[in-house]
Amino acid sequence: MRDGKDAQMVNWCELTTTLPDGTIIYKNAFATNFKISKNNVKQIVADGRARWKIENENNNILKNRRYHLAHNFGHGKKYLSQLMMTLNLLTFLFHTVLEMMDKKYKLIRRNLPTRKTFFDDIRALTRYLYFESWDAMLIFMLHGLELEVPDTS
Repeated sequence: MRDGKDAQMVNWCELTTTLPDGTIIYKNAFATNFKISKNNVKQIVADGRARWKIENENNNILKNRRYHLAHNFGHGKKYLSQLMMTLNLLTFLFHTVLEMMDKKYKLIRRNLPTRKTFFDDIRALTRYLYFESWDAMLIFMLHGLELEVPDTS
């Protein structure tokens, strides 16, 4: 993967997708320690694209969308960085489950322009107001956004 005597030896393949007029719409190269053949190249590319999708959709959100995952590495003398990372991952999991299961949460997120706006709104609200529950805060937000509260019974 790098120049030198101690370089790790890898195999690689490249995928370029073009339109009929020759315009390139996707180009990527994939390195692997597997021997590449006609029989496995499709799977290697599919696996490489899946890894890229995980990196792009999950890890980048954790690093760049107010979860501050990269910021927490290196803090503390023993276990604080692992604790902070675990809390960040749990937060991300919690928000992912809410996005799939909670109609009120989903409606609010759909009507706010960015994830940052959502987090900033929650931070401001909880700094100045006390809510009996998560549900009470979501209903308050829905009323403030002049959205109809969905029936969740």
